[in-house]
Amino acid sequence: MIYTITLNPAIDRLLFIQGELEKRKTNRVKKTEFDCGGKGLHVSGVLSKFGIKNEALGIAGSDNLDKLYAILKEKHINHDFLVEAGTSTRECFVVLSDDTNGSTMIPEAGFTVSQTNKDNLLKQIAKKVKKEDMVVIAGSPPPHYTLSDFKELLRTVKATGAFLGCDNSGEYLKLAVEMGVDFIKPNEDEVIAILDETTNSLEENVRKLAGKIPYLVVSLGAKGSLCAHNGKLYQVIPPKVQERNDTGAGDVFVGAFIAGLAMNMPITETLKVATGCSASKVMQQDSSSFDLEAAGKLKNQVSIIQLEER
Repeated sequence: MIYTITLNPAIDRLLFIQGELEKRKTNRVKKTEFDCGGKGLHVSGVLSKFGIKNEALGIAGSDNLDKLYAILKEKHINHDFLVEAGTSTRECFVVLSDDTNGSTMIPEAGFTVSQTNKDNLLKQIAKKVKKEDMVVIAGSPPPHYTLSDFKELLRTVKATGAFLGCDNSGEYLKLAVEMGVDFIKPNEDEVIAILDETTNSLEENVRKLAGKIPYLVVSLGAKGSLCAHNGKLYQVIPPKVQERNDTGAGDVFVGAFIAGLAMNMPITETLKVATGCSASKVMQQDSSSFDLEAAGKLKNQVSIIQLEER
């Protein structure tokens, strides 16, 4: 089983407008759609699309629970969320246009999680997760969810012996590295921040960080990624595609990468699959969709070069 943990889930309200978003203008909404938000839920959506058994965990607000659950049902995402009474799961307003690429995101902060539900999440993990399972903690924490809280969460997962991947940022990402998780996906700036190293080349920094993390993927945006695993470093060059919206491409990559590991694919094949899925995502207008058939074709256009140590 693969478990995803989304500490600060969201309901994405997709607002489609005509032309570019402009100040001092009435930007009329042509169409409104809804999607689930939060990196962990996006990872679960990808895993479900691959037909891989998974369950989304996290903490949702009681007041709009039916709306969130309806979206998760539509996305075929199995879940076992804890519920925070008397509050709402945050909304993220995403403004999109048929005429322009990209999106404008306006996320709410989310609610403060009670100590009771922080403790209940730890108990839930200890009860559910087994050594042969995989766990992915992804996305930003909610307000007042401290580094100490996050450390206790990581410690609880690691105590199960399960594979642990983290797609977080800032001090939470640094802590994940210190705790010795199995997978992270930082960008170039985050690698420098983790190592507190500005003089080495990116390749040197990646090799250095790889000594602490079994599966390390460094996102380079449209340039692809670098992946370090088992003493080897790979440069991944993505296919060229018509970009419509790159929001969520990283989440799709993480979900597909974890899917590849779950299916025991070789690392190079896993990277090709994940990159193909991510490339398909940027061709879509919303923040989580991708096409498996198109991703399969794009996978064959991915180039992987093994870099020799200098």
